[in-house]
Amino acid sequence: MIKNIDRKHAHLTLDNRIDIQQMLRDGFNFKMIANSLKKDPGTISKEVRKHIFVKESTCTVKDKHGKEIKEICIKLTKPPYVCNACKKRTYCHMEKHLYDGKYAQNEYEKLLKESREGIPLTKESFYEVDKIISEGVMKGQHIYHIVQTNDINVSLSTVYRHLDKGYLSISPLDLPGKVKFKPRNKNNVTYVPNRVRVGRTYDDFLKFIKIHDISNWVEMDTVIGSQGGKVIMTWDFTFCNFMVGFLLDSKTASNVASAFFDIKSSFNENDIAFADIVPLVLTDNGGEFSNADAIEQNLNGDKETSLFFCHPMKSCDKPHVEKNHTLFRDICPKGTSFDNFTQETVDLIFSHVNSVARKKLNGKTPYELFDFTFGEKITSLFGIKKIPPREVIQSPLLLKK
Repeated sequence: MIKNIDRKHAHLTLDNRIDIQQMLRDGFNFKMIANSLKKDPGTISKEVRKHIFVKESTCTVKDKHGKEIKEICIKLTKPPYVCNACKKRTYCHMEKHLYDGKYAQNEYEKLLKESREGIPLTKESFYEVDKIISEGVMKGQHIYHIVQTNDINVSLSTVYRHLDKGYLSISPLDLPGKVKFKPRNKNNVTYVPNRVRVGRTYDDFLKFIKIHDISNWVEMDTVIGSQGGKVIMTWDFTFCNFMVGFLLDSKTASNVASAFFDIKSSFNENDIAFADIVPLVLTDNGGEFSNADAIEQNLNGDKETSLFFCHPMKSCDKPHVEKNHTLFRDICPKGTSFDNFTQETVDLIFSHVNSVARKKLNGKTPYELFDFTFGEKITSLFGIKKIPPREVIQSPLLLKK
């Protein structure tokens, strides 16, 4: 079935793609497929995600208001992102994502032809594309989000190529990614005491998720505004990168404990078990998280949530929340004071952050996946609302409205 390829960087052929389809069906992961084809695992991952064939759901599902909703399997948010090996595929009624070798080859050849000939745009359609992209960028939206959520007949690479050549009304310097990072100030920092870390280290965390077969958790961090002012405690739900924030008067353990008490009280008043939504928390060694009991225990003093700490000085142990902070910083650059913020301000910011389409989620937004998983009641308890794609603002302009 598998043919050896001498050149690691050669383009995938039809035979390669059919092999990928068969290996996905047999339950191979990306690394196994890459080793078999003598390719990089990233190449296989990109190939599969780029050429997913979608089969619409065979039944209609409605929410409590009678509105039709699209059922999407949560397994599609993580590798291999397709249903090829799923044993329930034949009788599952949800939307199916499949990788088909022949379909992928046809898509590749079509793209190759378009890249050589160029996509024919009339003068009117070009100006319309320019208007949509420019207006989105000036709101701070990312190019991928704009292309994914608007009906424009151009690829991501075409947009960047037109930008570089100066064809559009905006320039590369207008993009959200063009930011400057200032050196981090070294201040007096407090850390979690060693006695609190006992049984809660990162190694303990790895053992815990292996024993309990857990693949999703909450990564927690703190974002600092102006020195000595208000801060924002952030949670990132790793299965879909849904992020929420809680405004604190200062970066102290007592303020974090108070915030957890308020959140758990809100859930309790709505007859929702906090541990069903937040069963596992991973955070850094900041002293503000040293009151482990306040984080782990419910209002009756019984443990319901498990807390673990990363390795000291290793932010890479919690990559999801760190990555999502870059979207927050698009709106609130470093040095921005939070002192005049209210919780409603924070909720507005994260409503926009959660409404940005993500390539990792196959063009879906964190809001869509979180709302689909937990429902609108939980989403609203966190103060998050859905922002229409064209109205998403990913820049400081959001706070000037």
